[in-house]
Amino acid sequence: MDTPSLRQLDLFAQMVAAGNLTRCANDMGLPPEQIARDLASLEMRLGYRLFDDLEGAARLTPAGRKTAEAMTLLSQDTADDWGRPAPALPTPPPAPIAAEPPRRTIMLAAPAPVFGHLQDALAAFEAANEDIAIALDLHVQSAADADAALKRGRADIAYFYALEAPEDFPSRYGWSEPVNIYAGGDHRLAQSQSVSRDDLAVTPMLAMERDNAMRAVIETALAKGKVRSGPVALESDNMATIMAALRKGAGLFAAFGPLARDLGRMAGIQRLALDMPLPAVEIRQAVRPDAAETLAVEALADFLFL
Repeated sequence: MDTPSLRQLDLFAQMVAAGNLTRCANDMGLPPEQIARDLASLEMRLGYRLFDDLEGAARLTPAGRKTAEAMTLLSQDTADDWGRPAPALPTPPPAPIAAEPPRRTIMLAAPAPVFGHLQDALAAFEAANEDIAIALDLHVQSAADADAALKRGRADIAYFYALEAPEDFPSRYGWSEPVNIYAGGDHRLAQSQSVSRDDLAVTPMLAMERDNAMRAVIETALAKGKVRSGPVALESDNMATIMAALRKGAGLFAAFGPLARDLGRMAGIQRLALDMPLPAVEIRQAVRPDAAETLAVEALADFLFL
């Protein structure tokens, strides 16, 4: 979905290293409840679970393991930083030496929530093709990100957010996710049967931090839908903070994808009944220019559409 803050990534890295909530809390000098809340907030933003049994052994889920492997790319802020060393997770124990030949690695670049949507298909493809491993780059968000990653050879397949097909390079439509706007259940607009553009223009908004890629996608969608939103009352990448502010009636919050789905299920939070549809965010797939020369890449790209 967006690139989580470095603090959240550091917390995830510390939890991976500690392997236990209590030990992580002791190492960081924080209450276990706060770490659990922050990890839940991160999982909500990503759109999938990172750990099984957080209160116990805190085992990484398959998606959490893939995310840990992708951390060095996920923690970089801009494509211009791709050549610089990135903070690394603690080095895992060395894997036993295998007698099998090396596996062909396919690099998939996608926003984290899109990976969450694809993870079952990716696992099935790896299981059916034991000579292939799929690695992740969770940095790509926009068409420009995808184009750069493919042309620079940093990705074989890229998924990205767009409001329409880019003109600069070929891609194909995967699916769409509507942009919805949420308010606290007691907010005056939550009680309205129809919310207009004029209503939105005079109502404070809650937003993710300015350098958050998802915020840029949402603002572009609102602008295309001719929505002039009200003043920003709060900027935060912590979803627990956003949800608390929503419930207090501090403003409105726009979201799409798994984050919007989860917000719609939260007690005390309600989706607004807009009097006009907002442009949907498209999730599109593109492959590197010479993908046809590599059967495995072309096969995976097609498999993800089955």
